[in-house]
Parts: sequence; structure tokens; C-alpha cells
Amino acid sequence: MRDGFIELPELLRAWRVVAGVKLGRGKPLPQTEVAERMGVSERWYRGLENGAAVSLTPEVLGRLAEALVLGQDERMVLYGQTFGGTSLAAPDSAAAAADLDALTKLIEAHPLPAYLTDHMWNIRGYNAPMAEWFPWVLAPGANLMRWALTTDEAREQFVDWPVHAEVYLAMLRFALASRPESDELGALLDELLRDPGVRKVWDRRPQVVAYRQGHHFRLSLPHVAAGELVLQSVVLTPAYHQDVRCVLLVRRDAPEVQAPPG
Repeated sequence: MRDGFIELPELLRAWRVVAGVKLGRGKPLPQTEVAERMGVSERWYRGLENGAAVSLTPEVLGRLAEALVLGQDERMVLYGQTFGGTSLAAPDSAAAAADLDALTKLIEAHPLPAYLTDHMWNIRGYNAPMAEWFPWVLAPGANLMRWALTTDEAREQFVDWPVHAEVYLAMLRFALASRPESDELGALLDELLRDPGVRKVWDRRPQVVAYRQGHHFRLSLPHVAAGELVLQSVVLTPAYHQDVRCVLLVRRDAPEVQAPPG
């Protein structure tokens, strides 16, 4: 099995471990209890976890999600794997260009850092505050995942870098679970995992995150503020162009921000 491609049986086993933690058990939720919580036989659930072909209706998936105490992102992966993901078609080139143009105007008007990425987290646009705070976006081929996970600069600027790295990798895991056929995403993950620090975080637990909506960042940016900055991300995607992410950063604290040089 390729790194990052997780099939449903493996996800179910991992989610039983997490469910045990969420419920304060200190050990994985037993298959017997998952079956009881779903209202099915233990044999039926054991077959599902072993990869047997069973009928999974939306109602059954709902009970399975409740039994495993799944969050919103995990539920998206569960339904995506079962029903083959979203049926939305990619927009035509004119519509895609219009989306990017509209989002570019939006981020340019935002007073704090804001940027656009594609499905591979390549930077597709940014505003002036983003370039002032995070000059790495100016480099040709700038990629959010590569910068956040593999550079010394990111490890210095993110306070408690492993926590942030876990979220970025959880987003990549979600993307891979949603698009198991994507060679591009697989190659990106292989590249990132060559970094021992990234590999260590990746191997901790199979967390999945669809978007960093509401994620809080504690940052150390001496060229911007004397103390720590606490920011929150707001993530927007066009309804019919969901490969594009528009991320706006908003302030959650009130430090004294220095004027940029010049």
C-alpha cells in the first residue's frame, strides 16, 4: 500500500483507537461495542473491518459514524470512500479564471496576510501583507506544504511546530483519502516523508482534516511583532471550483505590529 492511501478497513481500525481515547477508555473501542452502538451483529462489523463486501447505505454510515465518534472531517472521508467522493465536475477554464480573479480581488482587500492555493498547495496568489510577513511566497514554485513542513524557517516561526505539522499532514491525508488515484499527491507525500521530522509526525496517528477552517496559529515573527502573534485561518472555496483554497488570516490577539521596513 502506498503511503497516504488508506483503505476503509484500516481507517476503521484506526478510528476505533481514537474513539477509545475520545471516550476516555485508554484503549481501542472493542469491535463488540462498536457493533452494539450501531445496532448490528459483531460478525457484521468484523466483516466490514476485514474488507468484506457489505451494504452501506447513508443510514448505516450515519450509525457507524456515531458509533466511532467521528468528527466532520472523518465523516467526509467515510462517505467519500464509500460513495466515490464528490460528483462535482471541474469548472471550465473560463469559470476557473473568473473564480481566481474574484478571489484575488478579495485577498487584495484583506488587511492581514491572505493567499490562494491549488489542490497541491501551490501558491496561486497572495496579498501585500502575506509577502511582507512571509517572503517565501515570492519564490518561484512556492508551495505551502513544502515550506511549512520541511524548512528551518517554518520550524522557527511556528510556535510548537509539531502541532501545526500534524494539521498540515492531516490535510494531506484527507486529500489522499479523497483522491487515492492522484499520483501528484502521492509524489508530494513521498517527498515530504523523506524528512525524518515529518515522518515522525506522520506516523503518530491517522488524523484527517479537510480544511484548516478556524485553526489557530501561534507565530514568532520578530520582523512583524515583538511578541507572539495568534492568528486564525478562515478558508473559502468557490462552490464549483473546490480545488482552490482562499485562506484569510485574522488576528486573535492584539500585539503591537511593527511597520514593514521601507
